[in-house]
Amino acid sequence: MQLFIACKQAHQLISEGMDRRLSLSERSKLKMHLAICHYCTSFNGQMSFMRKAVRQSALRTLSSPETGNRPDQDHQDGSK
Repeated sequence: MQLFIACKQAHQLISEGMDRRLSLSERSKLKMHLAICHYCTSFNGQMSFMRKAVRQSALRTLSSPETGNRPDQDHQDGSK
């Protein structure tokens, strides 16, 4: 089993970890890599920041009062 991964693999795992739960092996490899690589640790932080910002923006958009129709609603006359 390969213990250390390259930055390219770390970036891939960071990205995939945003969409799915990484396996124990993947999490371990990524954690070891992040412990020694400042660049990938920064990348991980930037990805986390962007994901949180997008989620907060989406939540604000969904919870704010709308002045017009939402894209997922039909118009009053039945047209789209």
